[in-house]
Amino acid sequence: MAAETSQASGLPTTGLLLIGMGLGRLEGMTHEALQAAAAADHRRYEAYTALWPEAELARLETQVGAIQRVMRPEVEEPDELLALAKTSLVALLVVGDPLQATTHVDLQLRAISAGVECRVFHGLSITTLVTGAVGLSNYKFGRQTTFTYPYGGWVATSPLEVVAVNWAQNLHTLALLDLDPTGQGTGDQRPMTPSDAAHAMRLMWAKLRDADVDDASLGDGDQASKHVMIARYLQQPMEEMPVVLCSDMGTPDQAMVATTVGELEKEKGGRLNCLVFPASTGEIEEKALARWKRGA
Repeated sequence: MAAETSQASGLPTTGLLLIGMGLGRLEGMTHEALQAAAAADHRRYEAYTALWPEAELARLETQVGAIQRVMRPEVEEPDELLALAKTSLVALLVVGDPLQATTHVDLQLRAISAGVECRVFHGLSITTLVTGAVGLSNYKFGRQTTFTYPYGGWVATSPLEVVAVNWAQNLHTLALLDLDPTGQGTGDQRPMTPSDAAHAMRLMWAKLRDADVDDASLGDGDQASKHVMIARYLQQPMEEMPVVLCSDMGTPDQAMVATTVGELEKEKGGRLNCLVFPASTGEIEEKALARWKRGA
């Protein structure tokens, strides 16, 4: 099917197409991305960094043709994918933008190194949509992070450290939420709920608060400054920390709720959720956030 179509659309007859799917529905994909997906001989859906609703994925298949799911091993060890792309046109469909994750940038570089032509079709990403939708200044966001599930009793504190350092510098934080309780990226995903996220934050908070840090080992550089910022953040009452729950962004089910960490677990959320932790807010930002408070 692809040979005539790809030639007509200016696509190569062999190679790898990294296609951004946008956020959660067919209408969010660009026309160019849909054309490229339809032109491919093979379509693979990367189903471990983010997910579309099953009904929307089925709608997409009616438009572009059959789609096969791939998980973390197939993308991070892409020998089979690249071998296929040397003799045919392969589309890798990625929720959001195809180059937001380091994994996909690495795949792009591997394709180039293997002599496989690689084209990119960008898509709307949560990282560009959520800041404006919430109403906070995009210029005041610091480094983003991802809250992960605790794996086998192990709790990663780095996500909360990012929030703390941003807060100390008066920067807002976007925190994406994990969707793989196993950490393996091979299936059985369960997108993190607001209650899961609140639980993860409490575990991180407790671990950081109870950490026995040898101040003498920190030196006088960036590590010592980071330690001070985190310590200042942990002096705040965690349960009262403001947070905005953002659910199913970019879809008709999009919803935002301005609440606190202590009240977060009471929220149902949606299929896919993320959190925004505001730092101090200006007058316009404050008015924008007020829209999302319960009863507003």
